Amino acid sequence: MFAQSTIDTRLRPLEAVKAVRRLMANPEATEEVFVILRAMRGRSGIALFRRFTQSPMGARILNEKRSLFATLSDTPALAALPEGSLGLAYHRFMASENLSAEGLVAPSQAYRDDVVSDDVALFRDRMRDMHDLTHVLTGYGRDPLGELCLLAFMYPHTGNLGMALIVLMGFSKLDSKAARRAVIEAWRHGRKARWFADMDWEAMLPEPLDVLRRCFNVVRPNAYYGAMA
Repeated sequence: MFAQSTIDTRLRPLEAVKAVRRLMANPEATEEVFVILRAMRGRSGIALFRRFTQSPMGARILNEKRSLFATLSDTPALAALPEGSLGLAYHRFMASENLSAEGLVAPSQAYRDDVVSDDVALFRDRMRDMHDLTHVLTGYGRDPLGELCLLAFMYPHTGNLGMALIVLMGFSKLDSKAARRAVIEAWRHGRKARWFADMDWEAMLPEPLDVLRRCFNVVRPNAYYGAMA
């Protein structure tokens, strides 16, 4: 799988720091997030993909050549899912935020400089497309603190130093103890939760959100809700 891929594993911290500063100046500049993740991924992406391929579910997803993007783009199907389900909560979240599954496709072009195999490309797209699902599953909003908390939560799941850099630089700018507690809590919760990367998101969409949270040890982010209140 890697024989067909040419992946730059060099760390470029200066490029990443500049991109973080641009992101902090304009939190809507989603493309900067992908620039940061690419600059600081090192070999974490390779390790992440290998773990995915060694997972029975990951191997099945690759064999079936699944497209999570296609599933999440089927708005009528999502709207018809049961009350309380992950999929319906995701549908309502996207509608309330005026988002679509296509929203992350263009900003993610920072990754497109690599020549990668079809399996690696599928995996990268899946990691991109599950982002808003992780918002719903974890309970973190799209406000600046919520995004920071989600990155802190997801860092143990990916090992990408770019996530850690954004969190650390964002953390240094927080002016309340409540917000700082929320970020620390998110990191702790992420360490304890079940690994997200190989989840069968398609099968999870009709399932009750509260049941999924219990199954995958996703704890209610009380510190985040307290800070937002």
